[in-house]
Amino acid sequence: MLILGVDIGGSGIKGAIVDTVTGELVTERYRIVTPQPATPTAVAEALLQLTTYFNWNGLVGCGFPAAIQHGIVRTAANIAPSFIGTQLDTLFSDATQCRCYCVNDADAAGIAEMTFGEGRGHQGVVLLVTIGTGLGTVLFSEGKLLPNTELGHLYLKNGKTAERYAADSVRKLKHLSWRQWGKRFNTYLAQMEALFWPDLIILGGGASKKFSKYQEQLTVAAVVKPAVFLNQAGIVGAALYARSKNTEA
Repeated sequence: MLILGVDIGGSGIKGAIVDTVTGELVTERYRIVTPQPATPTAVAEALLQLTTYFNWNGLVGCGFPAAIQHGIVRTAANIAPSFIGTQLDTLFSDATQCRCYCVNDADAAGIAEMTFGEGRGHQGVVLLVTIGTGLGTVLFSEGKLLPNTELGHLYLKNGKTAERYAADSVRKLKHLSWRQWGKRFNTYLAQMEALFWPDLIILGGGASKKFSKYQEQLTVAAVVKPAVFLNQAGIVGAALYARSKNTEA
């Protein structure tokens, strides 16, 4: 089943048509600069540009940088605050005349990884951490998603929030070696393990590509693996989410 997957970010809106049976992109990715300010009307118009580019009138799945509860936006990190309270599925469906289903962007990446990546077939507790400017988290139990977790904002025992202590942006800002940063990141994973006891931890985001440089610093009991999907995870996961929601409808 072909579905247009879209990853809406603070700087760019990327999309491609996805074969949701195989997880492969059947077109090249197309990117539009995220309008500034990223208001509901402006982002909806940008999404229309994307569907027009692909000459698309089918299902659309959108990964979106916010907590989304029953289709309603609850937070606004890299988007305009006016998005809060918006019924996102309705807004985007009306703008594009396509049936749109929206999901938190980190959750979209997690869905892709659990369906076609390292988490495929895993029925225990799986934690996915995306390492970048912040720390995004996705939590699965028996293959089922707990949506909208914001576990990068947890306070560590040292009194600092996790992403202000162990995000990749902190490594760069403080000029830490991968070994030094790995110890910080291990502190975060150890606290996550004490709270949730995951069987498998999957690391995504830019720092996952350097896994071998800090792997030895990680002492948690859980198996830790780098993600299979890289920059197309959000697109693939958003398309998979749309397929699942359309099946429920």
